[in-house]
Amino acid sequence: MSKFDTLVVHEIYRSIQGESTFAGLPCTFVRTTGCNLRCVWCDTTQAFHGGKRMRREDVLALALSFSTSLVEVTGGEPLLQPAVLPLLTELCEAKRTVLLETSGEADVSVVDPRVHKVMDLKCPGSGESHRNRWSNLDHIHARDEIKFVLADRADYEWMREVIHARELPRHTPNLLASTAFGRLAPRELVTWVLEDGLPVRVQLQMHKYVWGPDATGV
Repeated sequence: MSKFDTLVVHEIYRSIQGESTFAGLPCTFVRTTGCNLRCVWCDTTQAFHGGKRMRREDVLALALSFSTSLVEVTGGEPLLQPAVLPLLTELCEAKRTVLLETSGEADVSVVDPRVHKVMDLKCPGSGESHRNRWSNLDHIHARDEIKFVLADRADYEWMREVIHARELPRHTPNLLASTAFGRLAPRELVTWVLEDGLPVRVQLQMHKYVWGPDATGV
């Protein structure tokens, strides 16, 4: 078997989409194992290691068996595994709306253009902002989404500067501002966004409010 035939998967499950412009919709999640970043506020450290090596065709079959029209491939960092690329294409061919959650460090130019890329730009508070691959912005289009996870006011000001300096609305209207859960009060972020009139969608991690911040597989 080639590196495109299998991948290591942490979990596959059905839930509601907790973030993005698709928040609230039933969604099947394929969570891959492994990440090359270590954001200080990471809430999926359980996916750094372990998981099960599966044939790509079996991952596809299981993901489709949940019968949701929306499927998200997440991690970890999915793009570390070559087999994720054909999996994304196969999910599109199966007439699913496909989301890819990616850190912004991995090259997104190779992703099937039908996929909705939800790409982080890592703020300084993550400890990983030096890893942002700015050339990825050339491959972000109107269907895609750029997400900032904010831990404090300094992160907010960094996001505000990046939005203007990089002319992010020129790439996509879908700019997402999230709070690092437990580190920044949502009302503070809302106040700042309204004061500055920033063109962002403030979002909360809906699943953490429904099932609690430490629940997994939901």
